[in-house]
Amino acid sequence: MVREAKREDLRALLELYLYLHEDSIPEFDAHLESTWDQIMEDGNHHLIVNEIDGKIISSCVCVIIPNLTRNVRPYAFVENVVTHEDYRGNGYAGECLDYAKKIAGKENCYKMMLLTGSKKPETLHFYEKAGYNSSDKTAFIQWLGK
Repeated sequence: MVREAKREDLRALLELYLYLHEDSIPEFDAHLESTWDQIMEDGNHHLIVNEIDGKIISSCVCVIIPNLTRNVRPYAFVENVVTHEDYRGNGYAGECLDYAKKIAGKENCYKMMLLTGSKKPETLHFYEKAGYNSSDKTAFIQWLGK
């Protein structure tokens, strides 16, 4: 079942992120709680989860960004696409991306964007199959210090 995350999903999400690029779960401190509250309260921040038998097995984030161009239409940015390794290859992340696309459509977004650090052909094919292309824009990233 695909849905938006609820407050009680925090620990399960942090555990799922270990299959993304994290190597540990952050400490449950005031900073983490404050960040989680900010995400939960932001109407433009959609944390999407796919759950089977009560277990969150896939997720993505879709952020709607207000915009002054393109006839004042917002755009959507998708990030943190992840599926638990035991559930990969079954379309669960695709279902999360479809849910994000519905949100972006409802919000009248003119485009959706995502970045991936993966160079694996199967990952790139997955995003192409989901409707994304890598030919329209060039992405540049500047990493900032801690």
